[in-house]
Amino acid sequence: MRRTLSSLTLAAVIGLAAGCSDEPAAGGPGAGGPPGGMQLPVEAVTVELQALGGGLQTVGSLRADESVTVRPEVAGRITRIHFEEGGTVRAGQPLFTLDADTARAALNEAAANLENSRRAAARGHELVDQQLIARADYDNLQAQLAVDQARLASARTAVSKMTLNAPFAGQVGLRQVSVGEYVTAGQELVTLVRTDPIEVDFSVPETEQARIRPGQPIRVTVDAFPGDRFGGEVVAIDPVIDIDSRSIKLRAQVANPDGKLRPGQFARVQLQPRGGDAQVLMIPEQALMQSGEERYVYTVVDGKAHKAVITTGRREPGKLQVLSGLEAGAVVITAGQSKPMMHEGMAVMVLPAPGAEGAPDAAAPKGSAAPAAAEEQAAEKPAAEAATPQDNAAPESDSR
Repeated sequence: MRRTLSSLTLAAVIGLAAGCSDEPAAGGPGAGGPPGGMQLPVEAVTVELQALGGGLQTVGSLRADESVTVRPEVAGRITRIHFEEGGTVRAGQPLFTLDADTARAALNEAAANLENSRRAAARGHELVDQQLIARADYDNLQAQLAVDQARLASARTAVSKMTLNAPFAGQVGLRQVSVGEYVTAGQELVTLVRTDPIEVDFSVPETEQARIRPGQPIRVTVDAFPGDRFGGEVVAIDPVIDIDSRSIKLRAQVANPDGKLRPGQFARVQLQPRGGDAQVLMIPEQALMQSGEERYVYTVVDGKAHKAVITTGRREPGKLQVLSGLEAGAVVITAGQSKPMMHEGMAVMVLPAPGAEGAPDAAAPKGSAAPAAAEEQAAEKPAAEAATPQDNAAPESDSR
């Protein structure tokens, strides 16, 4: 009976102590936030104006400014090759010479016939003036003269076609024939290309039509030279939008004096904005919050979180353009803003984002949570040590 009364008395004392406690009940006004007025640790960066470098990014293919496959117009046997494979040639330089003996013989024959026709026409002119031949006979002599003149011109053209010349200055590829080989009309002999400047073909969505124009600068990178950027400009815009991809085709020229770029290479293209690299406000993507159609970020103002509704623009890898709602120098929270206890006016302690540029000073502000926590721990330690074994001992049972 005594043991039961002692248990009831102890339970009453514990219940009375709980009723007199100053701690708020779960779900009360103080629930959900850091206890004891501590600040919420967050990561933040200071946003500044940055160059909106490439703007529109796409991919394309490099192509030669001029490209032709050299083919003979007449059949013949190759007697000489005037270039080295992979070398450069100048405009008009001979590339191949075909056996022209037959063509020269035909030329000589045509020249002889023409000379005979000229003499006959001259005699006919004297005789028709003397009315010794009919006018029709003289007309036939004149016609034969014209025919022989045409035949001579044709024979000269045939001889000229036995030598294949470079139509423009450029670089020759690998030849497909050798000296002494008989080639037919239209057979592929070698490829000639001009790669300085070199061209790049690419497409952009039709929604970007207002942002493109001839003469607009571009930057090109290729996998073969990842550290190099090659500058150029748009030279032509296709007036027709592709009905399948709903995109606009563009062609640009890029200077290529050292021949690093080659036709057929895959290229990454950055279409520069008008007027050069624009200075815009960019924030890290992870800072953006969204509720319905509203986009916002949390900034740090006087050690407290402030909700700033923003309007966003273009997106770049890891970054987002801010059109309105922020100013340069604002401290934007990048981590910790999604915690349930985050709200307008919440006290925060800014920590530097790992490796982030523009991170604010990581030193704890005046009245930060770290010193407060240390003071509380120091105050609690002596109080715990002051407890005596007699205070912690269980009550002795009445043996009487």
